[in-house]
Amino acid sequence: MENSQNNQISLIQMKKSVEKLGSSTENFGDPTLMRFLVARSMDPAKAAKMFVQWHKWRAAFVPLGLIPDSEVPDELEARKIFLQGLSKQGYPVMIVKGSKHYPSKDQPQFKKFVVHLLDKTIASSFKEREIGNEKLIGVLDLQQLSYKNIDARGLITGFQFLQAYYPERLAKCYLLNMPWFFVSVWRMVSRFLEKATLEKIVIVSNEDEKKQFIAEIGEEALPQEYGGRAKLVALQDVVLTPQSEH
Repeated sequence: MENSQNNQISLIQMKKSVEKLGSSTENFGDPTLMRFLVARSMDPAKAAKMFVQWHKWRAAFVPLGLIPDSEVPDELEARKIFLQGLSKQGYPVMIVKGSKHYPSKDQPQFKKFVVHLLDKTIASSFKEREIGNEKLIGVLDLQQLSYKNIDARGLITGFQFLQAYYPERLAKCYLLNMPWFFVSVWRMVSRFLEKATLEKIVIVSNEDEKKQFIAEIGEEALPQEYGGRAKLVALQDVVLTPQSEH
């Protein structure tokens, strides 16, 4: 009860701080604002600053409210991202096949693609409309990875977007089939990740960890090649029903 009251006080303070910064929380529910508070250790002023930066970025970078397929054709053509339905806890499961990815020659399109895939993955868990506290599970499969597929810059961009613009959206990220030569790459990428992000990353490296990975996500959402019963579904083949306005 006390915790709930503290949260309400923090939310009120955050809303006032957002107004002082010349912005507004009018169209956003408390679950959305709470994500920013949690990401900034319940500090209303820091959460307000993060929210305002996100709001400005979103208006400039995603003016339509979404990035359509037509703006990211090269990235979609690789068919490297798969959207697998919901985990046992109700989180959408997104799988990235690293062996189908090559460093982008078009960084602006790649950044749009990061937003496209994160937005679509999160939206796939909406019931009738967005609540604001939805999370996702990422699975990065490094099976058959070659040196040509290594893209430290792309990984850093993806995680930095998650941290700056999708606070508290990541439930967990699993890394599967990591080859020995990727260990040093991951070590470098890790330096750019916040402690809270690193704590959500699980490197699956033995049979026990694989069993736990299957148990946590559930066989219904996992494709057969990962120990589940589902089929792989490419991101662009998933059609989402339009959401009602909130």
